Amino acid sequence: MDSKIRSLVKSISWRLLGIVVLGSIAWIYTGNIQQTSFITITFNGIQLVFYYFHERLWENFEWGRKKTERS
Repeated sequence: MDSKIRSLVKSISWRLLGIVVLGSIAWIYTGNIQQTSFITITFNGIQLVFYYFHERLWENFEWGRKKTERS
């Protein structure tokens, strides 16, 4: 099981990638830095929260995990 801090760091790093991608698309579409900033910050802030809880929820399921022997 991942620690809560690991899930948080993974969420942040994933959203940073999302910020770059969405920011680029929004900038190409709008050509306006204020609109681009608003769209990017709002969307990625919401996604960060959803992804964190999604990760924590999936930690409750064993499906698809490989069993490892610990020393």
